[in-house]
Amino acid sequence: MVVAQKIRCSHCGAPVEFQPGEIVATCKYCGFTTVIETGKAFNFEHSLLLNRFDEKQIEESIRDWMRSGFLKPSDLAKKSKINEKNLIYLPFWVVSVQASSSYKGIFERIAPPIVKEGKIEKEYNWLVLARESAGFPTREYDVPLEGKIPYDFRRIEGFARVLNSEIDRDEAVELAKQQIDAHHHFLLKKDVDRIVEMQTAYNVKQVVYLHAPIWFIKYEYKGNAYQLIIDGATGAALKGDIPTTKF
Repeated sequence: MVVAQKIRCSHCGAPVEFQPGEIVATCKYCGFTTVIETGKAFNFEHSLLLNRFDEKQIEESIRDWMRSGFLKPSDLAKKSKINEKNLIYLPFWVVSVQASSSYKGIFERIAPPIVKEGKIEKEYNWLVLARESAGFPTREYDVPLEGKIPYDFRRIEGFARVLNSEIDRDEAVELAKQQIDAHHHFLLKKDVDRIVEMQTAYNVKQVVYLHAPIWFIKYEYKGNAYQLIIDGATGAALKGDIPTTKF
């Protein structure tokens, strides 16, 4: 277990805890956000999504998920034991960007092959997890941006854990561009069999630093351990382990 380090909040003077590798920290006493390396104020928009569930209500959402879907065992909700319910506010960068990809490709599914040229033009609120861990299903998370408010430390539950960003704004923008480029390649492969060239231009309109409430659940069913991830803002299940069922 890595021991958290401390700096003093430049706004209120209270100790601000952070883990090695984190580069943006938020004071839990006054909500002031600081760039750890420089100690300077964080000058980008910092938003918050509110958690809508207490520990009893989230258990109801868990049981509802267990009861839904034909692939789950019929007794899953009844016979499962919920061992852990952890609320964590994860940090994200939301990159609002217009992406335009000009391409040339060859459609080879018929003879003779056809050369295709065109553009893929889309606007995104592209979500980048601000942590090095790759375990969170970012692409499955349809972040409810319409519900965001300015970051308010007073609205965060005392039992919740708040994680800080391990990447800065510029890194997040570059990651978003790389991921969008890969996504456009995926879209293009539906229309052509071979991509000859593709160039993508980006117009970054806004970058927001966002903390979102995510429930991490561990449950047990017939002696085996499983995990479930639930969006605390909407109650939607983002990813869940399902016990195998014999038909």
